[in-house]
Formats: sequence, C-alpha cells, structure tokens
Amino acid sequence: MTMPVMEPDLDREILRRWATRIDAGPWSSLAFGERMAFTNPEITALLGACAAWTSRVRILTTIVIPTLHDPVWLAKSLATVDMLSGGRLQVGVGVGGRSEDYAAVGAEIGLRRHAELARRVGVMRRVWAGEKVVPGLLSPIGPAPVQPGGPPLLSGAQGPRAIAAAARWADGVSGWSFGPDPKEIEQYFAQVRGAWREAGRPAPRLATAFWYALGDGAREQLQRHLRRYLNWLDPREVEAMLPSTGFAGRPAELRAMLRRIEDVGAEEVVLVPTTSDPDEVSRAADCLG
Repeated sequence: MTMPVMEPDLDREILRRWATRIDAGPWSSLAFGERMAFTNPEITALLGACAAWTSRVRILTTIVIPTLHDPVWLAKSLATVDMLSGGRLQVGVGVGGRSEDYAAVGAEIGLRRHAELARRVGVMRRVWAGEKVVPGLLSPIGPAPVQPGGPPLLSGAQGPRAIAAAARWADGVSGWSFGPDPKEIEQYFAQVRGAWREAGRPAPRLATAFWYALGDGAREQLQRHLRRYLNWLDPREVEAMLPSTGFAGRPAELRAMLRRIEDVGAEEVVLVPTTSDPDEVSRAADCLG
C-alpha cells in the first residue's frame, strides 16, 4: 500500500495514521516515491518517520532519483533508514520523468541518463560496503546498513534499453502499469527476465504498481487525483488518458485483477490510492480479504 504523498493537505497525523494502519496488515510493504517540484513530503525525512512509526512491513521507495542527489549523501541517508527500520528498506530507483524536478534543485538535465544512474548506484553500493569512496577520508561513511551490502535495489526501467542497462546492476524491477493491463505486465516481465538472463544475473524480483479507487464515484475520485498529479502534461493529453487510466471498480473486481497480475508472475503489486482518507487502508484490506 502506497502512502498518499501526492494528495493535498497532508499533515503529521494523517501520515502517521496511514503508516500505522498499513503496518497492522495485511500489507507486505509501505511504499511511496519521490517528486521534487510538487507538494509531497521530502522522501528521506518521511522514510525516517515511517521507519519509526512501523515495525513489521517492508518500507519501499517506488522510486527515488539518485541523479537529483549527491550519491554519498543519498547512500548515508538510506543506510540510516535501513538502520532505523531494522533492515526493512527496499529501494526503487530511476532517472525520473520530469525535467522540472532537475531544474528545481539545480541539477543538470544531462544527468538524466541510465549510465549516470548506474554510476551513482555503484557509488552508493561502495559506501554501503564500507569503502572510503573519497581520497583522504579518515573513516568509512556510516552508518552501515543492517542488510549486508545495503538494501535491495529495484529499477523503475520501462523501455528495452533501460531494462537492458538495469539488468547489469539491479536486483529486480519496480514497474508501472497505466491500465492496469495484465497482458502488458506479462510482456514487461518477460522482457525483464530475458534481460537478466542475457546479463547472467540471478532471477529478478518482479513488482508492478497502479492507481486505484473503489466503490461508488471511483472513476471521479481517480480523475480528480490524476488531473492534479499529472500537471506536467498537456491538459488535453491528461483528459484523453482519464477514461482508461488506473483501476476504478468494485472490491471483487480488484481482487480478480490482482489474481490475474499474480498469475503473470508479479511477486508484489503496489496499490497507489487516490485519496488521503486513512480509512482507505481498511477498505482496501477488507476488499482483499
């Protein structure tokens, strides 16, 4: 279950209630992603809070963007979260899809390359291994992560070239389905498995995600969320997407959709809510039985 970080008017109590309810089950992970030029909370600060508010679930970044950050600083921050959570962190990474996020922090848009992402991931792993990554350091950069070698790293890669590049360093993928479309997800997973075999890597972890809304008014709720969240796109493109993007339906229909996605090989599905109401966690849990 994803925290409602892209919804408006969040505060400490809303976020705490979401985190503790997710931790109560049946969810396997508490997830959220990064966006810079928006109203969402800063990712590493919220990761720390969620680590303190929870004790059971994995904590997953659906995507953090290393090319927006100094890799040593990011490695130290994520190792701290791994320590605070007792080794429950899993990190999805990518280059991001919005140039305004790069502009907002003064990062060069030319850094939005998969080769640069791989380089920064390499630096992060060296930090987590205890190497002195900068000449003249008196000691390694800690704290050491609880998980040996650091938290698992999943790639948000989508296209063939990005997937092939990720296969050289990632432990798996943190995918996305706009539909959601099980056939499209199946094809994506097949491409990922093939790239990992070609690279001589162990079988990849396979995860996907999608927006959802339940019950009466579900499509309207989802559309309100998307009109706000997709503000970097041409409004005409957004309006064309609204009728078919995300899942809007009844609980039984969501259960059936999740079974179909499981059947094509997903090890985890990340549900992305379109409301900040903490009762949504219980509604979705009841839906899943």
